[in-house]
Amino acid sequence: MIEAIAFYTFAILTIAMFVIVVMSRNALYSMSALAAGMIFISGFFFLLDADFLGVVQIIVYTGAVMALYAFAMMFFDTTKEVKEKNSSNYKVFLLSGLSAILLIIIFVSPIISQKVQALYPMKENIGNTQSIGIVLFTKYLVPFEVAAIMLLVAMISGIVMASKRMDESLTLKVDEEIQKEEVK
Repeated sequence: MIEAIAFYTFAILTIAMFVIVVMSRNALYSMSALAAGMIFISGFFFLLDADFLGVVQIIVYTGAVMALYAFAMMFFDTTKEVKEKNSSNYKVFLLSGLSAILLIIIFVSPIISQKVQALYPMKENIGNTQSIGIVLFTKYLVPFEVAAIMLLVAMISGIVMASKRMDESLTLKVDEEIQKEEVK
């Protein structure tokens, strides 16, 4: 009974945090909600007695979100609102839905497939961490690699966006110096 209450509590809180991430206009609020959502996800692992994965979830993902939080505070003006023009909300909804369905199929197909099995049979003399590694790099290899690619793309995008911002600020400073010299 307690597990069910904890599960539904974590589920409601996680969904609420991720709704805030998607709906918030302020980047700092979104990242704070993202970090909280990641911590609530680790609660599911603790409920399933997967303490190792729960701690990894907190350390790795919440730590990554906090690093993203720090970079956002340093490089972006969070008070400026971003306005996008969509020609058709129907097209955006359709493409988003198709992308989500495709990602779900990519992630779920190796997990539910009976053909994908661990390379080594589980032995009694190996530890929990080794068992996790074997299963992670065999049955769950596709989602693991997709997550790695997504993190790489996010890192490269952050660097590109920060460099554009630095270029803009550099040109503004040069323009200000030229105007000061012309006044003299």
